[in-house]
Amino acid sequence: MTALRVAIVCPYSLSVPGGVQNHALGLTAWLVCQGHDAHLVAPGRLSHQRAQQWGIDPSRIHATGPAIAMRWNGSTARVGAGPLAVLRLHWALRRIEPDVVHVHEPMTPSIALLSVVLSRAPMVATAHTANPGSRVLALAHRFLGRPMSRIAVRLAVSRVAAQVAEHHGAGAQRVVPNGLDPTGFQDGPVLHDGRRDAKIAEPGPRICFVGRHDEPRKGLPVLLAAMELVRQVHPGARTLVIGPGRARVLEGVDFLGVLDDQARDRVLSGCDAYVAPHTGRESFGLVLLEALACGTPVVAADLPAFREVVSDGQGPVAELFRAGDPDDLAAAVLRTLERDQHPTARGIALARSYSWDRVGPEVVRAYHDALRILATPEA
Repeated sequence: MTALRVAIVCPYSLSVPGGVQNHALGLTAWLVCQGHDAHLVAPGRLSHQRAQQWGIDPSRIHATGPAIAMRWNGSTARVGAGPLAVLRLHWALRRIEPDVVHVHEPMTPSIALLSVVLSRAPMVATAHTANPGSRVLALAHRFLGRPMSRIAVRLAVSRVAAQVAEHHGAGAQRVVPNGLDPTGFQDGPVLHDGRRDAKIAEPGPRICFVGRHDEPRKGLPVLLAAMELVRQVHPGARTLVIGPGRARVLEGVDFLGVLDDQARDRVLSGCDAYVAPHTGRESFGLVLLEALACGTPVVAADLPAFREVVSDGQGPVAELFRAGDPDDLAAAVLRTLERDQHPTARGIALARSYSWDRVGPEVVRAYHDALRILATPEA
């Protein structure tokens, strides 16, 4: 297919790790490797080191300024908004002169929504939200119908996200999942202690949690309650908590703070299980695939999006438990720890099925479809 110049608009700050940010970064890197002229427009700052880790030339990243904290989808999101963001978004789109604009979370009150209004290029949008009760989405689709109608092709990262978008009147969605680069995940088990990487030598199983642990829907209290039961069977068990939030002194818990993707993956590869105790409003679960790519068994809340992402032709690769139930979570962790052999081969194969080499062509097909649908941009 013809090489394209693409502007990918991400509403969330690149200074903070997250699934949507990783999606946008991974897609940008893959597109460039395929010969496309891809650029990423987003708030926050991506260090040169992280840009190199992603394989992206920093000149392809167009910052719209600092992000502001906003309550969105049951959590606190750091988004680009305000007059400065509007100006920088406008300048970035003029410099890039894209053939196609690909906006993530187009209804987010941020540069994502602004890009739908400002851009005159054919547009593709990806929905990530899993919140059917969102008043913001309902009102946005009601009062911004005309700008939203300019989106030529609508994608969603899962059936759950597609159903939510369609519920709010966004029209039919194509399910094109998040992608990842599954190579290089298994570099050997190490534990990051904030100062250095050291081989894990201490006895006792290690259970990992990744996420904003101060946010209730991420479910850390459910995991901590479950781990009290697990420690009755495995007294040396420890919980490794990765992500932003207030660190606390708790028995058997290590708060490791925010780690870059490589350090996080090294911790994951050295753990006996990754647990996703989320209580709801999840549309995908990229970190579940990242854990599987590390060869780490996954225990996840039985949410529709999680079940979808961790299932192959034989059923779920992960142990699933009733969301919000610490007893059921503890039982699932114990089953995982007691297995002689974990289904790591199936898990790694499943993660590889989400590689950008498989997902990326579906996105590029959407770009060409948008060009055909809107061959003549609106005046």
